[in-house]
Amino acid sequence: MTGIGSSRIQALDEITITLSQFPDTIDPLDHITGDYFDVYDHIYEPVFDFEPGEGIFPRVAEEWEAQGDGTTQVELRDDVVFHNGDSLTAEDVAWTINRTVDPEIGVPSPIGTFGLGSIEGAEAVDDTTVEISYGAAPGLAEFEFGNYARAMDMEWAIENHDAEAEAISGADPADFNGTGPYEVVDFTSGEEIVVERFDDYWGDEPPFERVTFNAAGESSSRVAALETGETDLTINILPEDVATVQQASGVEVRNVTSFRNIFCPMKNTIPPFDSQEFRQAMNYAVDNEGIVNTVLSGFGEPRGQPVAPGINGFNPEVEPYEQDIGMAESLVEESGYGGAEIELYAPQGRYLNDAAIGETVADMIDQLGNVSCEANIVDFGVVSDANQAGVDPDEIDIAFYMIGWGTITGDTDYGTQGFFTIPDNPDRTFDDEELSDAILESQQIDDPEEREAALQEVNALAHEKAPFVFLHTQESIYGVNEVIQWEPREDETIYIWDMEV
Repeated sequence: MTGIGSSRIQALDEITITLSQFPDTIDPLDHITGDYFDVYDHIYEPVFDFEPGEGIFPRVAEEWEAQGDGTTQVELRDDVVFHNGDSLTAEDVAWTINRTVDPEIGVPSPIGTFGLGSIEGAEAVDDTTVEISYGAAPGLAEFEFGNYARAMDMEWAIENHDAEAEAISGADPADFNGTGPYEVVDFTSGEEIVVERFDDYWGDEPPFERVTFNAAGESSSRVAALETGETDLTINILPEDVATVQQASGVEVRNVTSFRNIFCPMKNTIPPFDSQEFRQAMNYAVDNEGIVNTVLSGFGEPRGQPVAPGINGFNPEVEPYEQDIGMAESLVEESGYGGAEIELYAPQGRYLNDAAIGETVADMIDQLGNVSCEANIVDFGVVSDANQAGVDPDEIDIAFYMIGWGTITGDTDYGTQGFFTIPDNPDRTFDDEELSDAILESQQIDDPEEREAALQEVNALAHEKAPFVFLHTQESIYGVNEVIQWEPREDETIYIWDMEV
């Protein structure tokens, strides 16, 4: 390579970003997938800025204050406009929050279930003041709305999205209308979305005039595009492809230990996963450290709880399960499910070496003398749908699957409540009142230190209950054009406004 990407940036003020998944929806609320946020956050910008480990900061929201009655009032800028020229109002933000948490408005949003779990609704106090209501401690609510509050143009969205939703295959640039620093100028379903600077953006001018987002499911394809200058930044470089990037001209590898844990949920309303002994046995069957050292070439850390280090409530006393085949076989017999035949569904192309990890986990379980396990490698959408299918036995097609979860709010609640809390949560993957109650009780604790201790107990309890086969915290590996000044974030978010050349 001869620096094709570098020359393009300097001459044309343009970059291409290649993700592992292309959005399959044009609705900015109808997803909770990192790749989709990497695109849509530049169009439908966050209301707040969030810095991992530090908290939230002003953006569209200038000030906010908890009122002491289960609400927080948020003051918005008065100079923000949508791409169609409409002015942003508090009513737009309140309606967008309500559309996210209320399944009766718009589309049922997984952001409402997993991201804004304690948020009950919002209303406009005046043109620039939004009051957000929640059923938890203000500190937890701030983690949630600080990450997931967005703004759609209410009247425009009702007319263009909710009156009669348009299929993604028939979408065009007019079907996107946010307040972000970039507006859509070209859209090809399943292939690419092109954005350009929005001239009337209220904030600082973003660094590039034009940005193209596309996707490639294979790491080798993403790396090849980086080598030839067809892309300037790509995600999820596999460990075995790192050397290829390092040897190429004009590009380099940048990596960070992320907030994303990889694990295998076991829905305990379906046998044999209704036995805690059997679920623990599946953990003892798997050599997490061996997977990290071999399949991931060291790009990861073994884990034994739902969240990663750096997350509020991470319990440093909880160690990963260590492989113990004898213990695993003994627990299987104790569970009464000796001779069980199970199937692990794993995605391909979504996480680092995900298919190989899934196959390795299945092979390790299959080593047990009293359990048979096969791996079924599927598209990511299959495991994503399984994750949102809930615990109703009549609705479950897949009870054991591999998925990743980035606790991007920086708080344990985001890594646990959507999976484990029982009331008003049909999407949960695990039914256990003790674990659910522990999470719900932690949500009501105002004192930060007391709440952190309670969350550490939640993580210890989750380790014991074994709702997942706990695997590892994933390393985020990027290939980047060397002239781009940018460092990856623990929450895996890519913000173009953080870049310089």
